Amino acid sequence: MKTKIPAFVVLFLMAIGVNAQIDRSKQPEPGPAPKITLEVPGEFELKNGIQVLVVENHKLPRVSYSLRIDNKPITEGKKAGVSSILAAMLGNGTTNIPKDEFNDEIDFLGANLNFGAQGGFASSLSKYSDRIIELMADAAINPLLTKEEFEKEKEKLLENLKSQEKSVDAVAGRVGGALSYGVNHPRGEFTSEETVNNIEFADVLAFYEKYFNPNNAYIVVVGDVEISDVKKQLKKHFGKWEKAAGVEITLPDPQPNAQYTQINFVDMPNAVQSNISLTNNVNLKMNDEDYHSVLIANKILGGGFGSYLNMNLREEHGYTYGARSSVGTSRWNASRFTAGAAVRNAVTDSAVVETLKEIKRIKTEPVEAEKLANAKAKYVGDFVLALERPQTIANYALNIKLNDLPKDFYTTYLEKINAVSKEDVTRVANKYFKTENARIVVVGKGSEVLENLEKTGIPIKYFDPYAKPTDKPVFSKPLPDGLTAEKVIKNYVTAVGGEENLRKINTTLTNAEVTIQGAPFKPKAIMKQMSPNKFSMEMVAEGMGTLFKQSFDGETGYQEQQGRKVPMDEKDISSRKAEKGLFSELFMEASSIELESMTTIDGTDVYKIKFTKDEKETYRYYDVETGYLVRTEATTEAGGQTITTVTDYSNYKEVDGVMMPYTMKIVNGPQVITLETTDVKVNEGVTAEDFN
Repeated sequence: MKTKIPAFVVLFLMAIGVNAQIDRSKQPEPGPAPKITLEVPGEFELKNGIQVLVVENHKLPRVSYSLRIDNKPITEGKKAGVSSILAAMLGNGTTNIPKDEFNDEIDFLGANLNFGAQGGFASSLSKYSDRIIELMADAAINPLLTKEEFEKEKEKLLENLKSQEKSVDAVAGRVGGALSYGVNHPRGEFTSEETVNNIEFADVLAFYEKYFNPNNAYIVVVGDVEISDVKKQLKKHFGKWEKAAGVEITLPDPQPNAQYTQINFVDMPNAVQSNISLTNNVNLKMNDEDYHSVLIANKILGGGFGSYLNMNLREEHGYTYGARSSVGTSRWNASRFTAGAAVRNAVTDSAVVETLKEIKRIKTEPVEAEKLANAKAKYVGDFVLALERPQTIANYALNIKLNDLPKDFYTTYLEKINAVSKEDVTRVANKYFKTENARIVVVGKGSEVLENLEKTGIPIKYFDPYAKPTDKPVFSKPLPDGLTAEKVIKNYVTAVGGEENLRKINTTLTNAEVTIQGAPFKPKAIMKQMSPNKFSMEMVAEGMGTLFKQSFDGETGYQEQQGRKVPMDEKDISSRKAEKGLFSELFMEASSIELESMTTIDGTDVYKIKFTKDEKETYRYYDVETGYLVRTEATTEAGGQTITTVTDYSNYKEVDGVMMPYTMKIVNGPQVITLETTDVKVNEGVTAEDFN
């Protein structure tokens, strides 16, 4: 009888070996690396050139099929987004099976089937293997690509882009790639509203014909199957897929690294924190001699919780929830080193300085023996655990093929990891972590962070959210002579309908459709108000009932979520009782408002008013031209963190002589909620009982 030691016992014993050190000032001699024996997948090739790898694993009655079309990176240019639309359309029926019937059968089989623009994936119980591979092949070879589905997916993509307009992380990713590689490089181009509007249905069909074919295809099969059966199935179903005319893809060179260390700044006035990403391009392939040393160097710098960056920015200074670094590899010389974090506005400059400090540290100071040993142990542990997944064996075999790796790449992987020395770490850190040629991409609220960033002495270049060079943002403009906060407020009251009309409104009933970023459903909101301070809001979703409710009857109130009702605290009750009407501008006292500046929001000039109430300061922004309120900002403390809520108002429409904003976008940290009003009723449909 053979005894197999569980992986967690192996890791436990290894951990003891790592920590039981006698002299921590000396780097321990590496012990012998565990002997790794990898199962060799079965291989065969179809007549159309598709290469197939099969890993038999009979532990569970399941099977998976991964289709990968190994094209070079493709530049989509003025029609960027065409591959995203194609990916969304694939796998929704075939020319032989209608969409609903196709999807119903997938569900009936308890299977999964999905596609991207360069491949697909299917899984099912092994007893359904022949049918699921038949459906997958039919969807790949005979996709149901219709004009109607194209229009739907194009509209979805446009909506998604609009939802990301105010996302700091989305802008940081877009600008970082564009500046690193160039907008004409596949890794640097991005999808925009303009490029999506350039796409026609014929473009999707042409992209499919040109790039989605078996010319460079691999299929990886893992699960409870026999290779002889797999060969028959794939010959039958995928063997009929005809090769297409060869396409020569020309890959442009990436943008050169920066000539000197510089900050590339993007102003996002709505940002409540800054996204910092120090980056430079690297030419690193998996078959390079430096590969394993770079893995260890990055692990020490920013690849885990105990890394230099995280222990500094998070643990020592409390700037962020987490700081990380990464180094990519690419067969096409298109990868990057990045290091950064999302940090509070007030510490943006300090975080930049400390990031540079830690990278300098790994480049100039020999790494401690304990940190080096811990980094190696983490890689060894991850490698041992990964080997328990049959999919890993298949992925390793495919990697060897695609990356021109030696046959023993993975059997000697741990030996090479354990052979990395502290001198290797210093050497590759200097070779690949090029701070002297790095761009530090900072996306944040310029009015709060730029002054201190300038004090770092690092040159700053300015870009818009689409990576185009721009002038340094202007955060305040000269105020007109004689203008006061009281006049701005009066202008607003006049602009929206006048004091007489506003005072006539005693109740409002508002219905709105709600979009919560990332949520798979779209609830509706019903909001009711009664002068002077009664308020209620209920959010409901079809099939889910009430998701959230809040109500205040003038004396007391509550909040209800998931059936749990929580009374309002005294502080909130006191604040709501102090309200004097439905339009706060009618009751603002001169001593509570201050005209701070004239600035811009999304290219529109606005007046910034500081409003102080109950010792709390909020900011209100009024359009210089229209007089309308376009934004409010309120900051609160919760759990030791500062949270700023930004609400944008737009799409004003007339209701009974009063202009009201029909669109409200609320940004609270990473959460974004948009309310689109469908109708408003004034002085009808609301009674005092509605607030009980």
